[in-house]
Amino acid sequence: MFEYHTLVCQLTGMDVSNASLYDGGTAALEAVLMCLAAGKGRNKVLVPASVHPETRQILATYFANLDVELVTLPTPDGCLELEQLESELDDTTACVLIQHPNFFGCLEDVQAIADAAHSVGALVVQSFDPISLGILKRPGDLGVDVAVAEGQSLGNPMAFGGPYLGIMACREKFVRRMPGRIAGQTVDRRGKRCFVLTLQTREQHIRREKATSNICTNQGLFALRSTIYMAAMGPHGLQRTAELCLHKARYAAEQLTSGGRFELLFDQPTFKEFVIRDRENNVAEALDSSLSKNILGGVPLGAWYPELEDCFLVAVTEKRTKAEIDLLAELIHNNQTCELTTYA
Repeated sequence: MFEYHTLVCQLTGMDVSNASLYDGGTAALEAVLMCLAAGKGRNKVLVPASVHPETRQILATYFANLDVELVTLPTPDGCLELEQLESELDDTTACVLIQHPNFFGCLEDVQAIADAAHSVGALVVQSFDPISLGILKRPGDLGVDVAVAEGQSLGNPMAFGGPYLGIMACREKFVRRMPGRIAGQTVDRRGKRCFVLTLQTREQHIRREKATSNICTNQGLFALRSTIYMAAMGPHGLQRTAELCLHKARYAAEQLTSGGRFELLFDQPTFKEFVIRDRENNVAEALDSSLSKNILGGVPLGAWYPELEDCFLVAVTEKRTKAEIDLLAELIHNNQTCELTTYA
């Protein structure tokens, strides 16, 4: 686990990491709980609508019977506007949870958000895409206090909804409020390097109901797989993977919007996701055509965002080929089946 801690801290630019949580949503929740505990009576949590809807639902469910004011900030242009944030910040604000890149794939101004939050004594939690850190600034370099992520993309397979890998890292001053296991390096009585679980008095097997969290089990196997992945990829491999995601997503966006029916919804920089608007407002028809070739062309957004019922979210990773992207564009534009051809 010590190697996992080291690599996560290098990846995020933070001081300390725990030995993983259940998944990305749980990690975000636990990070917010850390901030509430550190807030000395502050009970307001600000979350932009650009944070994943399922993460926001986890927070809403958990806080439903607690004295926590959960405020969702609108993001009509795809990102959180600084003026909107500043209008809600006050001395009751415990933290701001920001996702960067956000659910729409857009890049938030995390540094400005962190500066604004810190000016009123609030903390900042960033939910990040681990692959994006191959080309984007690390959370620790942007001034955030706690960084969380879903680590499935770090060499872990899809598993029908889980279990996955919840990544959490933070500044050293918050280490005693961090949930889960922490491995530390020390020396034994012979002076040899060894590793131990440390600061266990935070945990429930010792403190019971006074523990920092009820997290007692972690996804050790998935943490190990991600450790192997990060070590094998190295900084250059991670950068190349991120660049492939960026370039292929940009190519897919150009292909999908080449006709007159579809357009990009937001005029914002993006990473590997982007939102497409169907001018004919028939998202189901467009996506059904891609399913005829077993391609998940996108995710309709209307169920989460009623004002975006004519939109769908597209994600493109390094694994997608030019042939697959061209096929998706042809299927969605023509609403008909066609054969997948192989490009040299």
